[in-house]
Order: sequence, then structure tokens, then C-alpha cells
Amino acid sequence: MDRAQLVLVALPILLFCRDIFNLFTPRPPKPTQYHYHQIVDPDEPDPDPQPEQQQILQEPLKFPVQKSDGIGETGIGSTINIDFCTSCSYRGNAITMKNMLATSYPGITVILANHPASFSKRLLSKLVPVVQVGIIGTILGGEQIFQRMGMVPPPSWYESLKANRFGSIASSWLLGNFLQSYLHSTGAFEVFCNGELVFSKLKEERFPSEIELRDLVGKKLANLRKTPKADIK
Repeated sequence: MDRAQLVLVALPILLFCRDIFNLFTPRPPKPTQYHYHQIVDPDEPDPDPQPEQQQILQEPLKFPVQKSDGIGETGIGSTINIDFCTSCSYRGNAITMKNMLATSYPGITVILANHPASFSKRLLSKLVPVVQVGIIGTILGGEQIFQRMGMVPPPSWYESLKANRFGSIASSWLLGNFLQSYLHSTGAFEVFCNGELVFSKLKEERFPSEIELRDLVGKKLANLRKTPKADIK
């Protein structure tokens, strides 16, 4: 095996080992944020005043805030859970909805979480790397394996894999990663308000708009505020 073939064979193996290492590596802890306070002399002029135009550009987008009817903050004590598919690249939509709800209903708590796949899919996703390692190991050391098993000559399918080792290893690695992504994906974007389902992408087969989700959450919060009054009567 020349150097070019060695590099082509070693590259998928290194990438596969990196995926295995990232699969079982725990997430790093969130960095601690330190706040520094600078003492400013009131008699000393500001050395670097920010222009008014820059302050306008740095201001975040403002959503209409729901009125609290004079009874504290509108969303205080309420929790919104947004369970979405992380492998489907839905995180951006979830963060946008979180910022919109936190701005529209002050005091509300919005929690983002991954919507897990079914148990069978999660179990199969754990078996895919094992199958990948088995295929790659068979391709690289199949002759010794079959000799110890008493299979001489090796099977015909092994000879076809051995004839194109790089293509077989690359195909098994790419196919395994595709299967893992497919098994982890759920296509979910589920919104819960205090444990009650408000919107389900799995049922509606679409994403909610910001105005639609704000109105749905607002109706749910309004019903929660009216419930104690009805009980008192």
C-alpha cells in the first residue's frame, strides 16, 4: 500500500474515531460570567463617547409587550417549554421564539430542550458505531480473521470489499453517519405552557409564526389568571 492509499484509508478512520470520542465526551460546563464595575469620575469627560447612531443599531428588536392589567408581570410564575429537534437545525427558530415570548410576557420562564427520539431509534443509533467499527476492522484485517475461523478461502463478498478498500471504508463511514442523523431526527417543535401542549409541529406539520405562538400563549395565560377568580365565586 503506497502513501496515497494509506492517507485515504487513515482519514476516514481518524474522522470516525473523532465521532466516537465526541459521542461519549460530556459537555463542558458553562463558563462563569464575571461582571466588572468601573468607577467613573463625574468631573472627568467620557474619553470614548458612543455615537447615537451606534446605540440605535445595537438596540435589540422590540416585540409588543402584553399588558399586565395592573396585577404584576404578565408571565410571572409561568413556564414555557420548547422541545425541538436539535439534529434538524431548529435551534435558531427556538431561540427566536424564546426571545419573543420573554419580551412579550415579562417574568415568564422559557426552557429549551431536545425532543428525544423513540427508544428503539436511540438504541439503533448506539449500535451503528459498533457496526461501523466491525465493517472497517473486517476490511482491514479480514484475511487473518477468516483464517482463524477456518474459512479458507475468504467469502466472495470480502474479496469485493478488499478490492476497493478505500471506497468500502468511506461508504461505511458516510452511511453510518447518515443513519445516525436519521435516527436522532424527530422533526419536533413542541411548545408547552405550564405542562399543557400549546402547539405541536408533529400534529400541525408546520412551524408556528411568532404572532400565532404569542397569541396562543397569551390565551393560555389569560385562562390561568381567570381560573382563580372563578373558583372564588
